[in-house]
Amino acid sequence: MFAVHLVLSFFSKLQEDPTKKVDRFMYAMHLHDDQLSDISARFQADMKKGLSAESNAAAAVKMLPTHVHSTPDGSEKGQFLALDLGGSKFKVLQVQVREGMGVRRGGVEMEEKTYPIPEELLTGSGKELFDHVSESLKDFLHEKKISVEKKHPLAFTFSFPCEQSALNQGLLLNWSKNFRARGVQGKDVVQALRGAVKRTGGMDVEVLAMVNDTVATMMTCGFDDRYCEVGLIVGSGTNACYMEELHHIDLVEGDEGRMCVNTEWGAFGDDGALNDYITEFDREVDAASNNPGKQILEKMVSGMYLGELVRLVVLKMAKLGLLFEGQVSDALRTKGKITTAHVAAMEEYKNGLKNTRNILVDLDLSPTPDDCIAVQRVSTIVSFRSSNLVAAGLAAILTQIRQNRHLRTLRITVGVDGTVYKTHPRYANRLHKVVQRLIPECHVRFVLSDGGSSKGAALVTAVAQRLASQRRQVDETLSPLRLSGKQLLLVKKRMRGALEAGLKSKGPSAVKMLPSYVYQTPDGTEHGKYLALGLGGTNFRALLVDLKKGLLQNSRLNHKIYPTPVEIMQGSGEELFDHIAQCVGDFLDYMGMKSARLPAGFTFSFPCEQAGIDTGTLVSWTKGFKATDCEGHNVVGMLREAIKRRNEFDLDIVSVVNDAVGTMMNCAYEDPQCEIGLIAGTGTNVCYMEELKNIEKIEQEKGQMEREGEEKQDDGAEREKKEEHAGIPKMCINTEWGGLGDDGSLDDIITHYDSEVDQNSLNPGKQRFEKLISGMYLGEVVRQVLLDLTRGGLLFRGQVTEALKTPGIFHTKYLSQIESDRLALLQVRSVLQQLGLDSTCDDSIIVKEVCGAVSHRAAQLCGAGLAAVVDKIRENRGLDHLDITVGVDGSLYKLHPHFSGVLHQTVKMLAPQCTVSFLPSEGGSGTGAALTAAVARKKLEK
Repeated sequence: MFAVHLVLSFFSKLQEDPTKKVDRFMYAMHLHDDQLSDISARFQADMKKGLSAESNAAAAVKMLPTHVHSTPDGSEKGQFLALDLGGSKFKVLQVQVREGMGVRRGGVEMEEKTYPIPEELLTGSGKELFDHVSESLKDFLHEKKISVEKKHPLAFTFSFPCEQSALNQGLLLNWSKNFRARGVQGKDVVQALRGAVKRTGGMDVEVLAMVNDTVATMMTCGFDDRYCEVGLIVGSGTNACYMEELHHIDLVEGDEGRMCVNTEWGAFGDDGALNDYITEFDREVDAASNNPGKQILEKMVSGMYLGELVRLVVLKMAKLGLLFEGQVSDALRTKGKITTAHVAAMEEYKNGLKNTRNILVDLDLSPTPDDCIAVQRVSTIVSFRSSNLVAAGLAAILTQIRQNRHLRTLRITVGVDGTVYKTHPRYANRLHKVVQRLIPECHVRFVLSDGGSSKGAALVTAVAQRLASQRRQVDETLSPLRLSGKQLLLVKKRMRGALEAGLKSKGPSAVKMLPSYVYQTPDGTEHGKYLALGLGGTNFRALLVDLKKGLLQNSRLNHKIYPTPVEIMQGSGEELFDHIAQCVGDFLDYMGMKSARLPAGFTFSFPCEQAGIDTGTLVSWTKGFKATDCEGHNVVGMLREAIKRRNEFDLDIVSVVNDAVGTMMNCAYEDPQCEIGLIAGTGTNVCYMEELKNIEKIEQEKGQMEREGEEKQDDGAEREKKEEHAGIPKMCINTEWGGLGDDGSLDDIITHYDSEVDQNSLNPGKQRFEKLISGMYLGEVVRQVLLDLTRGGLLFRGQVTEALKTPGIFHTKYLSQIESDRLALLQVRSVLQQLGLDSTCDDSIIVKEVCGAVSHRAAQLCGAGLAAVVDKIRENRGLDHLDITVGVDGSLYKLHPHFSGVLHQTVKMLAPQCTVSFLPSEGGSGTGAALTAAVARKKLEK
């Protein structure tokens, strides 16, 4: 019975499905999706390790920056020479890139010639290798009758691992693909090529860019598909590159935009990360290679090694008697006898088994039909594992991109090249399916590179030229907005002159220097309940302030904000003040104080001429207001009339001030050194405490105050201890500095963008300084610049959208958002999309730069004006050095990420003899209006 059992077992094995036999033997090469996900996670971790400056040195995956900042956008053009060195042959090409115009797509035309590289040069000296390349280049120029007198830009595809510090520089890290030329490793290969060109002589060539074949593949495909941001090579070698966010790449400076990273993923596993997936056959291939222990993934994936892996598996199976009845030929024992081309032929759909038999017969073997099926299965498993590993790596890269951009789903194109991907009958299809399974949240399109890496290198050069040209044009566009120190000093000087002119009783002045009749700042003894009313922008504010024991007792419960509709802002004056009276009535109802006759301070943030603390004649509207029958009228009187018409409540309007004065008074309550109020928000203005003797406009008040000052100086020893200037009579001057330049004094710094904004405003020719600084206009200045850049083809692919043509669409709040240091460019693109502007990463960088230039200039101009004010105060007091505090309010100062810092730096630079502190107003100008009323009432009580 035992003998019978052996015979049956023997025949059972003979009849076993040959594919199952191979599957069992090669089980370690079968990778399931959970294993692939694990490999993908390991690879992504290695990517991050390679991107970090701290861990890059120890990283197997080097993540090399390429200094390629952009993929093609279709506007590239020019004629280039290209060299492609990466295998046993190299190519020289002439590439013509044609710009896309209108509906016509851009195109690339190429002429090329392939030159062999003698075997001895692969392992000879580097000098000889590059001399051969240079001589072949010269031969190509002569054969194609290309002028050797003319300077030719050259793109260099060099498909070996290099560390690049610039686009046209690259240090060879190590040779691969059987290249071992001496004296090149660690050297700049671009410099080596330049030296060879110089030795050859007779041609004028400038190497503008060096890229590897992976980057070139991405660029080639990117020319036809703008979603292509990944390059993949699966050929003799394997590699991948992709567009990484610059702020993740520690090895290069800067954090704006993207840069293509050459992963050099063939080295994944060199640190042991793949040890639990490596088979005995992989170890044997590695041990017999030119670089044992290096390029582990490449040896599991690429065409240089797939045939050898198949040979080693078939050899071992034959030795174990599982194939060819245990027969092994000398050919089968010989390295390199099965190639990757053989693997592809064995897996052909129709002729695969026939091809397998022919290949085995050529190896002096006598295969049975089952042997052919088994060997075909070996080829399938080896190539399938290759495509699975590539899919795992791609899944890691695409996950990294999706996570970088904070997207739930990602639409992206992968540009692919390489003989394995192109010629293997089933490789591409398997790869696509596995990628889809591993990362279903990514919609991936694969595009085969047309024209190869040479075309891509030329496109890299064309893109570099486009970006350089674009950079020059953007710089030229923004140059008028960038002010020099000399220009800022001139602005300071002109502001100082305008301040002096405005104080005089006669003669015109663009800066009005309006007396406020506020003679002193709070001293902390003010007390009582006061109503504060504020109109200065798109909202009206009512606030109840309780001054008690030197403290401001106000809370959220005792203020309300009321919107001011545009139709009210630009209707009749009576409608406007009736609206204000209605809001006051509602607030008093809300507070349950309608029957009380409260003292009130009115913040009215528009230019007014005052004959007293409780009167104000509107000089002109600003900030978009245009209510009729108001200019030339007393606004306090108009409010009193509106309250009277309403006949519901009564108010004692003690004072009227603008927001700058209110801000100064509010901050002075906290800091006695505060004698300046600055507004940098929807509008801009400054007020400050001026010595009464300098204000020629108010002779009568000046004489009275001077007498009061003399009495104060006789008050005894305690008064004498105070600073000498404390007893000098002063009055707060509302400068209305927004009018600087209305007389043409700023024409040399006003750009045509500013002129366009001015002409389209409600008050052309007025408030020219304000239109360079304030929040109401900065967004519109930015829009004008963006419009100009788009018309010049430098933004948004030259497409001027209806949104971009719409005045007022670019609110100043967008400047603050776009310039935020915490805001990634992807979020900048999101802001632009809200405005109907479909932007690329490059567009986002330029938009951010435009916003920065406009807001930086605004802050500098504000600082130059303020420097004039603080220096004037210092000189008024005859001081070598002045310590002073500026109370500040306004959304631009408070919310813009850089405005305040640039303002502070500019004041420090232009007024070095002044130490200026800035105190943001917490209660706003409304609280200041209440304090002004309290100070005025206290003075009346005395």
